[in-house]
Amino acid sequence: MAKRKHHHLLSLLFFFLLTIPVYSRLTPSAIIRQPLTLHLGRLLKSDGGEAAACEQTYGFLPCTETVLGNLFLILVYGFLMFKAATFLSSGSELMLEILGPGIVGGLFLPILGALPDALLILASGLSGSKETAQSQVLVGMGLLAGSTVLLLTLLWGTCVVVGKCDLSENSTSIDSQDTRGFNLTKSGVSTDKQTSDAAKIMGISVLPFILIQLPKVFKFNSAQRVLILICLILSVLLVLAYAFYQIFQPWVQKRRLQYVRLKLVMSGILRHFESKFLTKLTREDGSPDASAISNLFCAIDSDDDKKISRDELHAFLVGIQFEEMGLEKEGAVDQVMEDFDTSDNNLIEEDEFIAGISKWLKEASRTVSISDNNSKSFLSDFHQRTRDEHNTLIDTEDGEEEVVVNKKWTTLKAVLFLLVGTVMAAAFADPLVDTVHNFSQATKIPSFFISFIAMPLATNSSEAVSAIIFASRKKQKTSSLTFSEIYGGVTMNNTLCLAVFLALVYVRHLTWDFSSEVLIILIVCIVMGLFTSFRTNFPLWTCFVAYLLYPFSLVLVYVLDYKFGWS
Repeated sequence: MAKRKHHHLLSLLFFFLLTIPVYSRLTPSAIIRQPLTLHLGRLLKSDGGEAAACEQTYGFLPCTETVLGNLFLILVYGFLMFKAATFLSSGSELMLEILGPGIVGGLFLPILGALPDALLILASGLSGSKETAQSQVLVGMGLLAGSTVLLLTLLWGTCVVVGKCDLSENSTSIDSQDTRGFNLTKSGVSTDKQTSDAAKIMGISVLPFILIQLPKVFKFNSAQRVLILICLILSVLLVLAYAFYQIFQPWVQKRRLQYVRLKLVMSGILRHFESKFLTKLTREDGSPDASAISNLFCAIDSDDDKKISRDELHAFLVGIQFEEMGLEKEGAVDQVMEDFDTSDNNLIEEDEFIAGISKWLKEASRTVSISDNNSKSFLSDFHQRTRDEHNTLIDTEDGEEEVVVNKKWTTLKAVLFLLVGTVMAAAFADPLVDTVHNFSQATKIPSFFISFIAMPLATNSSEAVSAIIFASRKKQKTSSLTFSEIYGGVTMNNTLCLAVFLALVYVRHLTWDFSSEVLIILIVCIVMGLFTSFRTNFPLWTCFVAYLLYPFSLVLVYVLDYKFGWS
């Protein structure tokens, strides 16, 4: 889950500044007519000649016909789409804090998560003539295919690598134990049955892709338009079915809540350590201070036997007001013992304690951007952020309503983030698509391949970072959450984003000529779906299956389109 950061306001300011044309100081008439970016674009030659005049999106956004100019604009617009996705994620979290899980978590949040991709797909064929739309819609198909393939190949494989643990005799991963390095068969990750169920749901979501290809397979081209409409309706129904499943089976939200509660225990204990012993747990460079942590261990080890028992840990935690955070002290003791006691002897030894506290401090530093070396300051910030995240995911099934501090201000922030994220995604989707199309023309690289590789990075980066951080916890529970969210993201791509694409093709009477692109989506989803639906243990070698599917997808599209003439 993306974290809310203080630089949101700076990003908003950056957004508004970019929408203001910057003019070159040449002549009075040039100040009126020529944006600086356009003038610089003309200084860069394309194909050895003067760059042709380009058409500015909305009449004022910068544009260029040069390779370097379009590459720069792709980076700028891609960053703005990334910020739009971040704003939508932050607003969704705040809205969930106000309204609680259920309909919001099951219906509202998944749709908002897929909104940037959906808007980019819509922008790829909404404007211009039918011929222009037919050309640019390949950008939307590239994004649709690229997002799905990226999640199931590069991200899936990376999560296996960073989340790997030693595998036991029955091939189940041993939490927090990673001593076998990169052993391909004796190291890996494990997930639970519910994660396999999420993979099965992902597999079902490819049904519209199969149906849409039937006229091409059986040469019934006259039925293509009717089948597009049928698949559009089916995609919408699948979106609603998945949303209702999330509403009535909110196990993903509950699982995430368990993890956030552990982080709340972490933040409370770390802050209590420093406030009680008046010592910093980190060095000047922000790294954990092993000697300070060792002194802390000795202070908790009241009988000096070089081990911390449950009773000693409970006695130490008496001073922490867990009840005010909605947590029980016994539950906190259980979570600390589970996280620290890697030897499973129900005791925390000194090396385990130092390793556990160091891991907590590193996770806190990853969560909070440290602007100075004041350890107490960043731990307080981490604690506050974790409390906010806990409130966001608090379980309200017991009928008790979670009290949100300053509800009006929280509501205002949620609406502002959602509004700004939606406006940014809608405003910069069209210029990004145009820029990718222009870059394709300038470099002679098919627009599909550019959008397949580049655009998913803009819309999926925050989710990818969150998934990798979850996987790095090296626990079966967090690995299950990581892969569940990957499968959920692919499901939304295969339903909501496909529905937008099909609606675009149907309304604009575009030709369905995406056989090779659809084929790679089917191959990747079916291979990874079958691979993950019927097993819960994944040795390290499985990451290579995922990794190899990515270049295979690109090569397959190239061969089918440009060697066999599928399109």
